[in-house]
Amino acid sequence: MPSVSSTLNPAADEGSSDEGSSQMLGNIHVGDVVVIVIYFILIICVGLWSMVRKNRGNVQGYFLAGRDMLWWPVGASLFASNIGSEHFIGVSGSAAIAGLGVAAYELNAVFVLQLLGWVFVPVYLSAGVFTMPEYMKRRYGGQRLRMFISVLALFMYIFTKISVDMYAGAIFIQQAIGIDLYLSIVSLLIITSLYTIAGGLAAVIYTDFVQAVIMVIGAMILMVMSFIRVGGYQGLMESYTQAIPTDTLVILDAGNETTCGIPPDDAFNLFRHPVTSDLPWPAMIIGLPIMSIWYWCTDQVIVQRTLASKNMAHAKGGCIFAGWLKLLPLFMIVFPGMIARVLFTDEVACASPEACLAVCDNAHGCSNIAYPKLVIELMPHGLRGLMLAVLLSALMSSLTSIFNSASTLFTMDIWRRFRKRSSERELMVVGRLFILILMGVSILWIPVIQAAHGSDLFMYIQQVQGYFSPPLACCFVWGVGWKRINEKGAFWGMMIGIVMGVIRFMLELVIYPLPGCGDEDIRPAVITDVHFIYFAMISFGVCSVVTIGVSLLTEPIADKHLYRLTWSTRHSKQEREDMDDDDEIIEDHAPIEECGEITESKTALTNGESQFQIEEPYVKTPAGRCRTFYEWFCGYSTNEQVVTSDEKKAQRQRGINISEDSKWANVVNINAIVVVCVTIFLYGYFA
Repeated sequence: MPSVSSTLNPAADEGSSDEGSSQMLGNIHVGDVVVIVIYFILIICVGLWSMVRKNRGNVQGYFLAGRDMLWWPVGASLFASNIGSEHFIGVSGSAAIAGLGVAAYELNAVFVLQLLGWVFVPVYLSAGVFTMPEYMKRRYGGQRLRMFISVLALFMYIFTKISVDMYAGAIFIQQAIGIDLYLSIVSLLIITSLYTIAGGLAAVIYTDFVQAVIMVIGAMILMVMSFIRVGGYQGLMESYTQAIPTDTLVILDAGNETTCGIPPDDAFNLFRHPVTSDLPWPAMIIGLPIMSIWYWCTDQVIVQRTLASKNMAHAKGGCIFAGWLKLLPLFMIVFPGMIARVLFTDEVACASPEACLAVCDNAHGCSNIAYPKLVIELMPHGLRGLMLAVLLSALMSSLTSIFNSASTLFTMDIWRRFRKRSSERELMVVGRLFILILMGVSILWIPVIQAAHGSDLFMYIQQVQGYFSPPLACCFVWGVGWKRINEKGAFWGMMIGIVMGVIRFMLELVIYPLPGCGDEDIRPAVITDVHFIYFAMISFGVCSVVTIGVSLLTEPIADKHLYRLTWSTRHSKQEREDMDDDDEIIEDHAPIEECGEITESKTALTNGESQFQIEEPYVKTPAGRCRTFYEWFCGYSTNEQVVTSDEKKAQRQRGINISEDSKWANVVNINAIVVVCVTIFLYGYFA
């Protein structure tokens, strides 16, 4: 019996002929392979081009791209870092199940991105920090908050980002090519880590820009082809509600009642029932911004891109550009996911465990194959390879961003605590080696992801973030917004929130997992009646009460420690006395031998800047070719700019300049208003 996909798309069967099969690799043609090879060559060239930049030889150049990035690569990198393979696989799958409600997560990000550019980034830049835990240390003092946030962030990166991204990408690769899961993952990781380890953040940002362009072009082409197949938006509205799988129709025809496999009545509405829906409208308005503040305004992967901006105008411009790009997933991911349900109902919307096991080896559902199914069945040779490159772009963009940011967290916030006299060279080596460790741990975690239920990958990610993001968001929001908040209040507020999150996590995902469709729901009311976003709102409120209460009952932080660390003091020119500043000095009196050059140097790192004092002249001897290539590849250099102690002191006194030219300030303000208004219009149109 012919499959639904082959019936809908006869062109998809061309590869089944003897002549066509000789030119096929799995479900892709030799022309697709050529496109993919060209893509990889382009990405590697961009990464190598970024490696010849002169600012990779020090910590600021490697981890913050020398802080000279323009608005367009910053904005594109923000978008590409966010849109990983879990978006193409997970968001489209959620749309296939429940309609366009999942688009609220994307539209909400537009507002929070402007909050990042106008509220948080000015404070972070004026503070002169590398990482978010470093900001916590400067803002509150002590080490427990900084260390706790660093460890928690690395935990989240490995188990909810890197592994999930790789698993989602593997779903597409297996559907498209049929090659071994681990072979494809290891190959992608090797290429991805190559230019991340070598080039630092500059390589990540520039390759992100190229990959963002590829993602948008390829996804928009597929969107147009998909809409043509269903007769436009009106055709989608008429056919989506009738996209019921055969096994459900059999039950209904027999006179029995079931909701399994039936599309929801509110599939085309963003604002849904406040209690019984999958995305209650009060939670969407109030709760989603709380979760988004943690992700967009305090997460190292995202904020690191804005910290690399040339100045405030470019930082804000990058946030605006990313906001415009975040409007696209509604059209290029959500709608195609809904169309996939219409075209391949029995596969994408299978309702019984037996049917789903036959389709995708997952008894919980096969919605995650919605986007790969569209690519394989609708796109002709060549374009199919382009879309495979798009998914590879999404996967690699997300992984490179996380690799670089995670290595920054480990190096600057954990390694320096135990190696206070580390040289810059040591920090850069440690950062690169940690990327290799991340790769190994993430690969080992893949079997755990495979064993877990994967019926709705994107919502699984949102659930975990809903449990643990509110206390982190609370700590940053009150830290930036009110200087009266102190370390004791922030710490105990976060601890209470984390305990609440762990309890909810254990109850909902471990003790009482979601029952299958038609199975008896024995979960307690605290889970069934309290949506996870409502829980995030409650958690944030409790954390805020504890944070404020403990802070008001304990001694405040002196103003001399808070200059340029809060919104109200961001423009201060007073010299700040950083609390516990001794650990910020990094020095190495030992002789350093590199490339045949013998130097005796002293390196200091304060506020993210480097200071080199040459105590003895060096004698340069010829270096071998292998050594020369190694030094160039890793970006090591001894020809760094000398910054005297007097210049360092003067910089600390005046801080980092975050002032803006009035002309460009007006330009970015107007553009921010425009993108916000367009987003509000979309909310209203699909309400």
